[in-house]
Amino acid sequence: MKTDIIFYRLFQEFPDIFFELIGNPPEEASLYQFSSVEIKQTAFRIDGVFLPTQGSENQIYFVEVQFQADGEIYSRLIAEICLYLRQNQPSNDWGAVVLYPNRNVDTGNIKHYREFFTSGRVKRIYLDELGEGASLPIGIATAKLVIATDDIAIVQARELIDRTKSEINSPPKQQQLLQFIETILAYKFPTMSREEMQQMFGLSELKQTRFYQEAFQEGVEQGIEQGKVQGIEQGKLRAVPAMLAAGLTVEQVAQALDLSVEQVRQAEQ
Repeated sequence: MKTDIIFYRLFQEFPDIFFELIGNPPEEASLYQFSSVEIKQTAFRIDGVFLPTQGSENQIYFVEVQFQADGEIYSRLIAEICLYLRQNQPSNDWGAVVLYPNRNVDTGNIKHYREFFTSGRVKRIYLDELGEGASLPIGIATAKLVIATDDIAIVQARELIDRTKSEINSPPKQQQLLQFIETILAYKFPTMSREEMQQMFGLSELKQTRFYQEAFQEGVEQGIEQGKVQGIEQGKLRAVPAMLAAGLTVEQVAQALDLSVEQVRQAEQ
C-alpha cells in the first residue's frame, strides 16, 4: 500500500489531524496550507510541508512519512530542510515530524543530528503507540486504520463509520471522511470485489462515496459507448453485466440505461 500517498492526502484533506498528532489544537490548521516544495537545482523534493499563511509568524512544519527502514533518513531530511531554508530564507521558525508505523522501522542514525531531537525541533511519532482507536479523536483513529492488520481493519472501519455518522455534524466533512476511510480500505484490500466492499461499508454509505459514484458513471458511459457501436438496444444490454458487477442495483441500471427492470434481469442471466 502506498502509505506515504495516503498520509499526504490525509493531511491535505484533514490538516487538523496533523496538529492533533503533534499535540497542538486542531484549530491551528486554519493558519496553514499543506503542500510539497521543490528545492531548486537539486534532486531533493520535500513532499509534506505545512506553510503558514502569508504574514503569519507560526512555524513551518516539515513532514516525513516513513513506513520502510531507511538508515539515511535523518541525513537526507536535515539536508533537505537546510537547503530549503537557505534558498527561501523564511522568517518563520521551523520544526519537523517523522511519522512511523512503529519503532522497528526507525533505523536512522541520529548521532550527527541528536541536538535536533533533544531540543524537540524534530519529533518522531509512532502510530502503534498512540492508544486504542476508540479512545482517540476520530481523525487520529482514521490515521491508525492504515496500520491495522487485515483481520481487524474492517471491524475498525465499521466503528469509524459509526463514529463519523454520530460525531461529525457537518454533512460535507462527514462525507469526506467516509470517502477517505473507503480509500484506505481500497488500498489495503486491492483484490476485494465491489460486492465485498459494499458489504464492508453497508450499501447506504457506499452509495455516497466518490468510489461508488465513479463506478456508476463509468457504467453509464460504458453503456452509452457500446450502444453507439453495437446499436442502442443491444449495446445497453451488453453493458448490464458490467454495471451490475460494479455494484449497481437492477433498478439503478434500468434507470441509467432507460431499460425495463425485466430487461435488465434477463440480460443478467
